[in-house]
Amino acid sequence: MSETLLVAEGLTRVLAGEVPVTLVADVDLRIGAGEFVVIRGPSGSGKSSLLYLLGLLDRPTSGRLLLDGEDTSTYDEDQLAGARLRKLGFVFQFHFLLPDFSNLDNVLMPMRRLGRLDRDAQHERALGLLRDLGLAGHERKRPSQLSGGQRQRVAIARALANEPVLLLADEPTGALDTKASANVRDILRELAHDRRCGIIAVSHDPDFASAADRHVELLDGRIVA
Repeated sequence: MSETLLVAEGLTRVLAGEVPVTLVADVDLRIGAGEFVVIRGPSGSGKSSLLYLLGLLDRPTSGRLLLDGEDTSTYDEDQLAGARLRKLGFVFQFHFLLPDFSNLDNVLMPMRRLGRLDRDAQHERALGLLRDLGLAGHERKRPSQLSGGQRQRVAIARALANEPVLLLADEPTGALDTKASANVRDILRELAHDRRCGIIAVSHDPDFASAADRHVELLDGRIVA
């Protein structure tokens, strides 16, 4: 069995109010190293809400989440931010690259925040990631000078900058054409299988989902398959 990277136990998220709304209900889930998992379900089923809980972007109302063997339920906001920076990478439907910076600088930013590597090592790693993702020669360009698929690959390079144990993706191909979508899909599958990074992705795209090792089906915030 693969090394377990993430364990969710009874994860529940309820929005308080006059009529409480349950976004995620009693989810138990394990994600292993090298595993590519796609979360599926109809609109409003809680897919993104679950992903944000798994990515420490939101706190559960009850239940707990173990990340790389650490119980995050007692973490304060600074500890959550530190865990996201050290151990998690994020890719969203829109790349959210900073338009006034080069592609290289966009990839360097998480490494500069973390400060784990010296300046030369940061540049070497960022250049290597962009090269590995087929972006050699585009390092000094700005995001606006790239195609949509290329920008998403820069976003993937940025997500990998600090060598996360898990990469979380929310509709990463939703704004891309068929060819670029297939390219992003294949990159994520390779990251899981060749680099042993755990991948958790939300997607409506059946072609994207077909590359996954496992599907998690949600309905009304609950895992049904």
